[in-house]
Amino acid sequence: MENKIEQLTQILKESNNIVFFGGAGVSTESGIPDFRSSNGLFNEKLNITFTPEQLVSHSFYIRYPKEFFNFYKAKLIYPDAKPNKAHIALAKLEKMGKLKAVITQNIDGLHQAAGSKNVFELHGSVLRNYCVNCNAFYDEKFILESEDIPTCSKCGGRVKPDVVLYEEGLDDATIMGSVQAISKADTLIIGGTSLVVYPAAGLIDYFRGKNIILINKTSTSADNKANLVINDSIGKVLGEAVENL
Repeated sequence: MENKIEQLTQILKESNNIVFFGGAGVSTESGIPDFRSSNGLFNEKLNITFTPEQLVSHSFYIRYPKEFFNFYKAKLIYPDAKPNKAHIALAKLEKMGKLKAVITQNIDGLHQAAGSKNVFELHGSVLRNYCVNCNAFYDEKFILESEDIPTCSKCGGRVKPDVVLYEEGLDDATIMGSVQAISKADTLIIGGTSLVVYPAAGLIDYFRGKNIILINKTSTSADNKANLVINDSIGKVLGEAVENL
């Protein structure tokens, strides 16, 4: 393992346009579980078994708003979560001028909390919420403190989290920014993602640079494309490699 971290450090030293593409595994080390790990959540009132994907789908949000927000508040907002070694290492890399962008599938805002500036949030953020009628902004505390369905205090409209639900499309500007960043990068670090959620996972196909580094606890479909594969804690690996620079 030490040999692989040395290899990673050397690649980072030689790279000047690094892009990081990350998923749920980056945040699990901050105590935020991957919600897909709890399958078949049962709601007694509705008497139906739903998968987590169904519970955060646009159709569920429209059809069962009260149940949607119960699940959303319980399973997707973690107000006490703090950035871990991976978030901090990436922010350091950006400050050094080596890392040009973070592209994340996570919705927790921890990259920005660690100090990263250029972050593309593919699936939005729980920290931003807007009234569907008047577009008034509300933070995550407002959602957590709301009873049942969050309602705009200005116009009475429903307040919707600025997250991309299943069945909804990704934001065009975020996609374009991500594609441009990846296509210009000399090194792409893929971390904490099993690369199964599309269209997000397909973005790595735009990489034309020299090095693909894959850091994930389990193997992925892109392992055979990578110059370096490290199956270990992403916080430990990135933390040590950046510390060695």
